[in-house]
Amino acid sequence: MDILLRQLYQDQASKERTCAILVLKKDDSSFLSTDGFDAIILLISDGVTDWVSKHYEASGKRIAFHTMSQDMMHHSLITGNQRRLIDWLVNGKIVYDRNEFMQEVKQRIDTFPPGDRTKKLTIQFAKLLRRFEEGKVLFSRGYILDGFSNLFHALHHLARIAVIKDGFYPEVTVWEQVKKIEPEIHKLYQEALNSEEPLNKRIELLILALEVAIISKLELGANHFLDVLRSIDGEVSVSELLSIQEVQEYRIDLELILNVLIEKEFVTIVKKETPAKAIFQTKYKINDFL
Repeated sequence: MDILLRQLYQDQASKERTCAILVLKKDDSSFLSTDGFDAIILLISDGVTDWVSKHYEASGKRIAFHTMSQDMMHHSLITGNQRRLIDWLVNGKIVYDRNEFMQEVKQRIDTFPPGDRTKKLTIQFAKLLRRFEEGKVLFSRGYILDGFSNLFHALHHLARIAVIKDGFYPEVTVWEQVKKIEPEIHKLYQEALNSEEPLNKRIELLILALEVAIISKLELGANHFLDVLRSIDGEVSVSELLSIQEVQEYRIDLELILNVLIEKEFVTIVKKETPAKAIFQTKYKINDFL
């Protein structure tokens, strides 16, 4: 098997733009993380702009060869939209490493620097708010199962916040992590899933629990965005906020975070006159006590 895999990646090791190559065999990890393949080869290269995948078969073994850029890898680590990538990076065997590039990545995952952690918390908090609001509205309009599905996803994001807060990357088995880190959230998950209460009643209880959690996690979850607001001198428009590079990973939900911060008096609305009578442009400013 090792000889077969080497034939696929060995020519990439000599290329100048290759940063690292990792190999993950099905026996070394879960079936889920290898997507059913017998082996995964992950190539990090500065010579690509997209995530490229190729599939091979040799001696009855199926192999997936993934290529991505440094930027894409770091973006995925922050946003958490490719959780299997964490497993590949943590458990994959390094077969080529230019200037210890991958060793530094693994160390960054292990130490989970505060800057990465703060941004990742806000990304997950934004997703929590989005799922919660959509679930609540769907439930109120009689779409019971759709409402429950969204609220259950909100609970998953709450679980990931608990894991990140404790200094770990959320893994595929996030509920096993949460069981040890914050058992109250795990209990809420079990009750939502297994309670003998009617579904309507479970949803009502879940909404109440999530509302309390959102309030209690607000400053922690929104801290990255609050830091952005603190760095701005004076008031700022929403279009200016949306153009800031630091918020791009949660840009789609930024207005939702902003409205919650206004509601909880973390942020103040500043009205600016416009040429139209009785119509004001609204700008925003973080409150002084923060």
